[in-house]
Amino acid sequence: MTIQTHRTLKLMRNVLLILAGNTIYALSVVAFLLPSGIITGGTTGLGLSTQHYFNIPLNVFVFGFNLTMFLLGALVLGKKFALTTLISTFFYPVALTFWQQFPIISSLTDDPMLCTVLGGLMIGAGIGIVIRAGASTGGMDIPPLILKKKLGISVSVSLYVFDVCILIGQMFFSNVEEILYGILLVMIYTFVLDKVLVIGKHQARVDIVSSRFEDIRQAIFDRLDRGCTLLRATTGYLKNDQPVLMTIVSRREMAALDQLVMDIDPDAFLVISDANEVRGPGFTKKKIHREQPSE
Repeated sequence: MTIQTHRTLKLMRNVLLILAGNTIYALSVVAFLLPSGIITGGTTGLGLSTQHYFNIPLNVFVFGFNLTMFLLGALVLGKKFALTTLISTFFYPVALTFWQQFPIISSLTDDPMLCTVLGGLMIGAGIGIVIRAGASTGGMDIPPLILKKKLGISVSVSLYVFDVCILIGQMFFSNVEEILYGILLVMIYTFVLDKVLVIGKHQARVDIVSSRFEDIRQAIFDRLDRGCTLLRATTGYLKNDQPVLMTIVSRREMAALDQLVMDIDPDAFLVISDANEVRGPGFTKKKIHREQPSE
């Protein structure tokens, strides 16, 4: 497969993911939020406030606001981001209008708790799918991405803060139950969004202290087909030089690594920690196999 073909396939995959994510997002709004009157965050929440105070249709406001945020995102986040987000800017309002043509969708349930839970799950999943494709659903999803780039603030954290502010703006025309369900909705979809963003990316970093580090190092190469790094260290009590093996494995490989180390050195010391995301050969890039230097 040529590099150009690979890039084309990746672009097509990302476009499909963006369309799918926006479709799920729009469906959740029409099926669970609008019928129940639950307040929400994001562009939709701003649109509900605007619709209440100024009688501007939701889909009209969403299109105008998305277009404004799109121009801001293009300026700060670059052309590539702008091209992928352009799809959401126009497709999300269209998807909203499309789902509103089917009355049966808005009458699936009148239970506010079901609407809150299912709406939160679908919104979090929809936004997460789009962001994983390197884009956003537009609108209020863009400011958190700008903050992530400029200040390193977590997308889910800043999205939560913005959503709380938007919820406060809707409290003036909502009853207590709608407000409480709205807060729960934001908590659910923020949690789901955070989980969707790290699906398949969670790895484990394992630091191994053992006098038989050479045997363990070779076994990791041969039996797990994973790389490792030797870190220089000094023991705290005897002050002896002791190399520490550091390797990254998937959660599914963790049990195999533990068994491998224990088979070689039952007295080995292992420190296992979460690695939320790992980039490089063997993870986000193709593995590189080089010949080991001769002893």
